[in-house]
Amino acid sequence: MSLGKDGHGKDKGGEIGGAGGKLPELKAGNEEGKSMGEKLGFFEWLKALKKKKKKVTFDSTPFIAAKCFKDARIRFPENKGVVKQGGSLTAVKHHKLWIRFIGVGEPLICGEAAGKMEKDDVNHGNYEHDIEIEGLLDGNEENVGYRSGLSDRNLAHTKPLLVKRTNTTSQIAIVGANLSPIESLDYEIFDNEILKHDWRSRKKFQIIQYLVLKWGFALLIGLGTGLVGFFNSFAVENIAGFKLLITTTLVSKHRYLGAFLAYAGANIFLAAAAAALCAFIAPAAAGSGIPEVKAYLNGVDAHYILAPSTLFVKIIGSILGVSAGFVVGKEGPMVHTGACIASLLGQGGSRKYHLTCNWLRYFKNDRDRRDMITCGAAAGVAAAFRAPVGGVLFALEEAASWWRSALLWRTFFTTAVVAIVLRVAIQFCATGKCGQFGEGGLILYDVGSATITYSASDIFAVLLVGAVGGILGSIYNYLVDKVVRTYSIINEKGPAFKISLVVTISLLTSCCFYFLPWVAHCIPCPSDSTSTCHSISESGEYQNFQCPPGYYNDLASLFLNTNDDAIRNLFSPKIIKEFHIFSLFIYFTTIYCIGIITYGIAIPSGLFIPVILAGAAYGRLASRLFEPITKLDRGLFALLGAASFLGGTMRMTVSICVILLELTNDLLLLPLVMLVLLISKSVADIFNKGVYDLILQIKGLPYLEVHAEPYMRNLVTRDVISGPLITFSGIEKVGNIWHALNTTGHNGFPVIDEPPFTDAPELCGLVLRSHLLVLLKEKIFSRDRDFIDQIIFQRISASDFGKAGSGKGIKLEDIDIDEEEMDMYIDLHPITNASPYTVVETMSLAKAAVIFRQHGLRHMCVVPKSQGRPPVVGILTRHDFMPEHVLGLYPHIKPHKQH
Repeated sequence: MSLGKDGHGKDKGGEIGGAGGKLPELKAGNEEGKSMGEKLGFFEWLKALKKKKKKVTFDSTPFIAAKCFKDARIRFPENKGVVKQGGSLTAVKHHKLWIRFIGVGEPLICGEAAGKMEKDDVNHGNYEHDIEIEGLLDGNEENVGYRSGLSDRNLAHTKPLLVKRTNTTSQIAIVGANLSPIESLDYEIFDNEILKHDWRSRKKFQIIQYLVLKWGFALLIGLGTGLVGFFNSFAVENIAGFKLLITTTLVSKHRYLGAFLAYAGANIFLAAAAAALCAFIAPAAAGSGIPEVKAYLNGVDAHYILAPSTLFVKIIGSILGVSAGFVVGKEGPMVHTGACIASLLGQGGSRKYHLTCNWLRYFKNDRDRRDMITCGAAAGVAAAFRAPVGGVLFALEEAASWWRSALLWRTFFTTAVVAIVLRVAIQFCATGKCGQFGEGGLILYDVGSATITYSASDIFAVLLVGAVGGILGSIYNYLVDKVVRTYSIINEKGPAFKISLVVTISLLTSCCFYFLPWVAHCIPCPSDSTSTCHSISESGEYQNFQCPPGYYNDLASLFLNTNDDAIRNLFSPKIIKEFHIFSLFIYFTTIYCIGIITYGIAIPSGLFIPVILAGAAYGRLASRLFEPITKLDRGLFALLGAASFLGGTMRMTVSICVILLELTNDLLLLPLVMLVLLISKSVADIFNKGVYDLILQIKGLPYLEVHAEPYMRNLVTRDVISGPLITFSGIEKVGNIWHALNTTGHNGFPVIDEPPFTDAPELCGLVLRSHLLVLLKEKIFSRDRDFIDQIIFQRISASDFGKAGSGKGIKLEDIDIDEEEMDMYIDLHPITNASPYTVVETMSLAKAAVIFRQHGLRHMCVVPKSQGRPPVVGILTRHDFMPEHVLGLYPHIKPHKQH
């Protein structure tokens, strides 16, 4: 049986019917209620109640309903309200009574005894989440259920993230800009007879093939990500450069309105195109993508998170969004792009398009794909920042949840390939064949000074910059959290609202960037500077904008430039006092605020560049304020300000430090950058979590942290077990397996050997849903309840049990089994994982959570402490370790806030 939505209808005295007749109660001995149920059915009964504007709520209370169902092995240790079978309603609880609908309008009264419970059979606590029926009864009964096969547990609520703005379940999440079902990944090495025979039969050259393919794929990931990184920078520099060239040319001709219309019109067109791609083709491509990649590497999968369509929209949408002048970067999307490229290569071929061979079958598992996607994420950072070592450290520190030395070598090789590709591309573009994309098109900032010496007063100024940067970074995270939650309300309304929101933010950004430079005064070009004022048609450190020849507009030099050029201007040591302190304050405030309200709209958008821009402006502003006590270079202060903001928002230290050093190509800056990062992270951790951790929470992605929550130490594993627990015999009837797969969404089932095959019931292992589907499809059946001849299993190979890629796997509805076959038997021993991870029911929940995460598990069997009981008492999945589940069971527990 599968459990659908909570369905405890509470009648509070309203009326239905034409003459104001009261709704009859459906209870034993009530013929009127039974007749009503026969005529209307439960959903019609609720709709009639709703017409009278009665408030109906759903809640959950523990219960046992085994007596209501034929299969006595299926027990319900907790009430989920509505029980569904095959997509149709089968049972519902009303006024402490369980009614089972055998057919249409034929309620079977289970009686009040079915609603009672024994203390030893249920979870303790009072788990209650009320959801008003408003919006759920829209004529489609399937809205109250959940699609079978998409999660380890069926859903408790329909739209928890978008209605309550709190994460009350771990089966759906916001991926990109859309609500999506999620499921766990199988990172565990599955140990059954078929797979072990495959490993034993492999020859030495096949093992060499596997190793060569792993390194070959690493090479392809580096090549692909490097080329995409170059293409992104090339396209952005040319599109944005052409747009800015037209704008400044019109301004020089005193056609100010035309300049604004051209500038704003181009921005809105590019923004709308990016939003349309995300809204209609790949909603999963919206946003940074780093939280989704981080969750995937933690063991969470979602539809289209790494699909080819997502890759396409991520590349094109990122180009359009950055070119549109948004305060976003292409660095975050590049991480997602690298992961998509790695996932595409790691699909193990495609049977649909006849792109498969025996070599590729080795990669049809989540474990190898995880390693490849880790390489892709590192390659994305390397391509975005030209920082190969920083990319490796980013994957180690932020992205990956599992790491080992072999993966370190492959990741480093991948990022080295990216660095070579970018170097070749830069040398090619240095010849002037890439339009406005020149030698400085890819980020590489010069903040070098002849000597870097500092005194105690300089250290004090640096410490203050780090501390204030940490505070501002934590405020940035807090506001981003609120904005993303607000935007989710708008985005859920449909594509038109997503595009409208993007266009609105684009128009606001265009107005700020075009009109704010008008408040700045024209400043004479410095005579002693190594850089002269450029003409109107050129970009550089000094923009004339509306100023006469020989003068420049410092705000226009920042606003009317690409993000990379603006950062380069702020970091430049050649510019000393060319930016007025008032202009720096305006620029910092604008970028800080617009960066916050831009994140969360339906376009590919990264947070690195907005944070670096705001931080660099803050650092240069601080250098002017600290001028009486420090003589450090202003470009160096800008770099330290950017480092303080990165530490305060993202809470990374080692990877950010190395990335900044690779960006600036100056090792002399290392001590000060390290100091600022440590201070800013420490200060910001006092207030909240890092921005990516907050976004993981907002999106509802069930991310398992490294350390268990403190309150888990006071609980044991049996305290959070939820049902129903469905087990199979070692030799099981086909009909029972088909029924269990059809009525549940569970992906793992314990297999128990029972007499006469064993002296007493014992746990044989764990069998996966996908493996059962293979046996059902191939019809590996026998008429007798006996061990099957191993020759029959030669009809299938280990590759048949490989996990399908982004294409369609085996579905239960595609399998045709007749009535005669339903009474046949399947021997599950050859496909059963004989060594599943098991924990005793009295183990600390905190300890079990650490084991679960460290080994990348999807299922963990809980076994009894004493003998004479069933060999397995429950299964723990990722959902059971989530705070929303544990605190729902035990609302009296006050979680300790950890940042």
